[in-house]
Amino acid sequence: MAERRKNLLLTGASRGIGHATVQRFNAEGWRVLTCSRHPFPEECPWGGGAENHVQIDLADPKNTIEAIEDIRSRLDGKLDALVNNAGISPKGEDGARLNTLDTDLRTWGHVFHVNFFASVVLARGLKDELTAAGGSVVNVTSIAGARVHPFAGAAYSTSKAALAALTREMAHDFGPLGVRVNAIAPGEVETSILSPGTDKIVDGLPLRRLGQPSEVADVIWFLCTNQSSYVTGTEIEVNAGQHV
Repeated sequence: MAERRKNLLLTGASRGIGHATVQRFNAEGWRVLTCSRHPFPEECPWGGGAENHVQIDLADPKNTIEAIEDIRSRLDGKLDALVNNAGISPKGEDGARLNTLDTDLRTWGHVFHVNFFASVVLARGLKDELTAAGGSVVNVTSIAGARVHPFAGAAYSTSKAALAALTREMAHDFGPLGVRVNAIAPGEVETSILSPGTDKIVDGLPLRRLGQPSEVADVIWFLCTNQSSYVTGTEIEVNAGQHV
């Protein structure tokens, strides 16, 4: 009997860390289901298939909850890994950082729905499938969740700090079900959304270089496999020592 193909559900797949994660798991033979508010593009930038794409607006809690049934229908009753990678960081005029004084309430809500609430909605909604697989949840937080960052806005940063706290709570609650929940906190990673001035931050990092999306994807892979079978409730810094 052929071995069952494992399932990964990934949000924020179209670029950067998400794209690299799709490639990493695809290379290992996993089936990767992707989520985006956009329809599946004809020229897929992340290498998945249209049948593995779920159109979902994570900023809309009602739509996110309704999409659970669609996702469930595409699974074989088991979800081996859920990676909550989607995140937004709105900017002001000319790319200015939005701080606590000039971020309007609607923007706060939008950011938190995508970066925070969607993660617990998806995990809770797919609890049975995660339990059946003895699965793993990985929440992608940020170096900005632990310190004021020169480019990341206040809403983004606090949503990532909240996601780190949520990771601990979920690990406590999902652990008895056999489901592990961890987080990774990337630092300065070479993606299309780097802000001007990042090179100055890199000059002060112990490793003196940007991270590659594939290096982050490798840590996500570790947390979704038996290599980390006794690891739960932790947040791994993936940032060249930026946190020290």
